[in-house]
Order: sequence, then C-alpha cells, then structure tokens
Amino acid sequence: QVQLVESGGGLVQAGGSLRLSCAASGRPVSSYAMGWFRQAPGKEREFVGAINWSGSSSKYADSVKGRFTISRDNAKNTMYLQMNSLKPEDTAVYYCTLYKGMFLYTGPTDSWGQGTQVTVSS
Repeated sequence: QVQLVESGGGLVQAGGSLRLSCAASGRPVSSYAMGWFRQAPGKEREFVGAINWSGSSSKYADSVKGRFTISRDNAKNTMYLQMNSLKPEDTAVYYCTLYKGMFLYTGPTDSWGQGTQVTVSS
C-alpha cells in the first residue's frame, strides 16, 4: 500500500508563491498518474490538477490554469505543485492522490495524503 505525504504549505501574501511536494512511499508510483485536490473550509474537495505517469501530460482546473504547474520526479517518487500568483481564494488544505492508472482519464483512487495547509493573506 502506498503512503502519500504532502509538505510545503504555509502562510503567504497574495501574489506570492509556494511549492508543495507529495512524497510517496511503500511502492513506486512511476506507473501511475497523480493529482492535487484542495478543500477550503465549508466547501467540497475540488480538483486542482493532475499529471500522467511520465509527466508528459497534465491538466488543470480553470481557476488555477496559468498560475499553477504540476511536475514529478519518478526517481524520487515525488510530485510537486508550483503555485504562483497566489490569491486569497487559493486558501485551502491541499491533498495529493494516486490515480488508478497511468493516464489522467483513470481518475483518483482512495489513496490520499494527510494534506498541507495553504493560507494566502490579502
């Protein structure tokens, strides 16, 4: 069973940047797509973005497109989320997840990290 641990969250001013990491352990995840979701207080968990097994393809929610970039280093079993031009509405707990297969269409599994808090002040 894979364990996912997010890190890199924190408090940042609007317009600032953060880089989140999602480290996987237990088994290699290089054959699986992975994704980022977030959940703000009182709201449903929402899709942020995802990346395929090789890193050659990714997709993003419209709300973060052009500001956030997902990457992965399969040698390190780690996925990243570079967040630029942060806005107060990006404030949420950010979670990473493993997908069911190599490609984005396979969708997320039930394997989630514990989340990392991102707070953007105005």
